[in-house]
Amino acid sequence: MAKIFTLHPDNPQNRRIEEVKSALSSGAVMLYPTDTVYAIGCDLNARSAVERVRKIKQLANDKPLTFLCPSLSNVATYSSVSDTAYRIMKRLIPGPYTFLLPATKLVPKLVQSPKRKTTGIRVPNHTVCLALLSALGNPIISTSAHLPPDEADVQIVENSLKPILSQIELFDRLDTLVDVIVDTGEEPTYEVSTILDLTGEEPMITRRGLGWEAAIAWV
Repeated sequence: MAKIFTLHPDNPQNRRIEEVKSALSSGAVMLYPTDTVYAIGCDLNARSAVERVRKIKQLANDKPLTFLCPSLSNVATYSSVSDTAYRIMKRLIPGPYTFLLPATKLVPKLVQSPKRKTTGIRVPNHTVCLALLSALGNPIISTSAHLPPDEADVQIVENSLKPILSQIELFDRLDTLVDVIVDTGEEPTYEVSTILDLTGEEPMITRRGLGWEAAIAWV
């Protein structure tokens, strides 16, 4: 069973942040809230934990994983940022945006797109996420916690509706799959991030999610 850490959403307790950080540093996989959806994540550099995240989400190795960074300067450490990309990101972060960028050698191959050598990076507008990033000192993997449907969800999926789980239901479903659950009292949503592809000469919005209206002004 996962260990649950209850944190204040606006003023997370330092002691509990340090406890979660210690678990991540030891290779833990966690369920945690972001400024979009609940996510499954781990330390970017914990290979065994990244492999577990892929297994939980049933992702093939050619499917890249998004990760969180605390700032624009940190993004530039893990990706090649053009002048155009810099201007766009400076206007939009922190916020509900995933930026597709050319990966640097610091991004593990297990995380990036193997063919394109690109990676997805977010700078979240979420106090707890930023506190964890600051404590850990490494980026944190961030992939949606919405798993492939179980038998109870089949009828909902067949009717083309997404099964929206409550916080309790989500915690219960992930309890045996993750090591740590971060509980800030926030309920799950399906409001995904907007994805901006900044790998080419012309920036493109490849998925309209939260904040896409603001992103259009800069693409």
